Amino acid sequence: MKIRAIAAMGAFLILTGNCFGEDSVEQMRQDAEQTAVSFMQELETAFKKEMAAEGPVGTVSVCSELAPEISGRISRDTGWRVTRVGTRVRNPLLGTPDAWEQKVLMDFKKRRIQGEGIEKLSHSEVVSEPGGIFFRYMKAIGVKSQCIACHGPEDRIKPEVREILKERYPHDKATGYKTGELRGAFSIKRPL
Repeated sequence: MKIRAIAAMGAFLILTGNCFGEDSVEQMRQDAEQTAVSFMQELETAFKKEMAAEGPVGTVSVCSELAPEISGRISRDTGWRVTRVGTRVRNPLLGTPDAWEQKVLMDFKKRRIQGEGIEKLSHSEVVSEPGGIFFRYMKAIGVKSQCIACHGPEDRIKPEVREILKERYPHDKATGYKTGELRGAFSIKRPL
């Protein structure tokens, strides 16, 4: 059984060298990065609008309602599976990283400790998984000063914000962050 797996991986490596040359892998990386940037920009625009209109309480709906709608639409439009995962998860159903994502988040943390800027943290690779061969990409999400209103230390989160977070996210673990920390990542995946 182990020999078959090794043979299959060898065949995969030969095929990917022929079918998915460096140029096409680089093109997928660029497409995935653009998809992540589009998602991030759309979220930031909605976040700023709600923050100006209703303050931090209004921004909770951006993350809880609008973000899954945006990721679903972008996934359908691009063919990528687009999600957000966290280092501490607010919504376990949508934000829990899988094993590959956990590994990349750990690498991002190490790179951050070594002084690399959040905006530079990204990673892509072709991955063999039980469900097939996938191109995967992640781009870090950092904690900005405005994020502290919902993701900061609990004693700094206003009571009305804590109340709505508790209502929408009963298993919330995504608090206690400081500005500049790694909050999670945009995770993008496509079968090959």
